[in-house]
Amino acid sequence: MGLIAPTVNADLMSAHLRMIAEEEGPQVHVVLVLDGAGWHQAKDLKVPASMTLLLLPPYSPELMPMERVWQWMRQHDLSNRVFENEAAIDRACVESWNKLTPQRLQTITATEWLTHEI
Repeated sequence: MGLIAPTVNADLMSAHLRMIAEEEGPQVHVVLVLDGAGWHQAKDLKVPASMTLLLLPPYSPELMPMERVWQWMRQHDLSNRVFENEAAIDRACVESWNKLTPQRLQTITATEWLTHEI
């Protein structure tokens, strides 16, 4: 699940966390691994009771598989292009995100210390 927004802040992050928790249901406890972005650790962030946020140490992008997903999206769909307007950027992001099948995500995020079984 992802959101496309022109900016990020604690309110948007709180809404995203709520959406994830609702999608998983109250019986599932979600552990979400996050980097140190300000909106990931804002004081007014609303974290659902069924969720734990696990913050990675600073300067450790190698521990964050999502960094490789953003890199893949930029390399394959979003870099070296001129977009007509913000709506075109949004469409390109949606199209790129929708190419991320479970198999592709497994390939992109695979590391020696992290394995996936799908």
